[in-house]
Amino acid sequence: MPKIIAVAGKGGTGKTTLCGMIIRHLSSIENCRVLAVDADPNSNLNEVLGVDAPKSLGEIREEVLKTTTGENAPGGMTKQEYMDFMFGDALAEEDSFDLLVMGRTQGEGCYCFINGILRKQIDKYSNAYTHIVIDNEAGLEHISRGTLPKVDTLILVSDCSRRGIQAAGRAAILVDELKLKPSVLKLVVNRTPSSELAPGVLEEIKSQNLDLLATIPQDNTVYDYDSEGRPVADIPSDSPIKVAVKNIITELKL
Repeated sequence: MPKIIAVAGKGGTGKTTLCGMIIRHLSSIENCRVLAVDADPNSNLNEVLGVDAPKSLGEIREEVLKTTTGENAPGGMTKQEYMDFMFGDALAEEDSFDLLVMGRTQGEGCYCFINGILRKQIDKYSNAYTHIVIDNEAGLEHISRGTLPKVDTLILVSDCSRRGIQAAGRAAILVDELKLKPSVLKLVVNRTPSSELAPGVLEEIKSQNLDLLATIPQDNTVYDYDSEGRPVADIPSDSPIKVAVKNIITELKL
């Protein structure tokens, strides 16, 4: 069974960038086969990784609904059989990892439906990989709905503000209330202006009963690459954020 790593956090904390860095590092390790899952309806993990986005599961579903009538579909298939067949186009096979994008659909109730499709596709492909890395939406909706398989490692990402730490604390409480029971639940504080967190922030982490795994320093190279439209995951291996991510992966024994 693959190791399943989920990255979650409120919007703007840099969780997608961190997720992309983890994917890029794991995929560089010999014999690691990585499935990257963009489970954020506002999909942009592919931009961090520097690859074209495949058709999303949501887009494929909408196309099938528009091009079929009743239960009739091409090849004598039912609409559901045809839709399942077409979902194969949602998996993009890159040189060192594969990418699956959830996307979004239209209409009332469709969001829950596409969550179920995502879970089904992950289950379908999971045995082909050693690692599945999931970039969640801003909250923990996918995990709380049981959309995802059991997560082995859940990384909560925060900025270095007290409010950010409090948001991560609420997420950790939700994980406990829902009895999700990841084997590892850790906090990563991103974009820290210095090598050490302020005493007040450390106090808040302790107050929220969060287990601090690592801090990631503010790295201007990320801003430069993003501003120039270059894939952030391609920044040099000796940049502060890439060194920090390598240490995180080593610490977690991924």
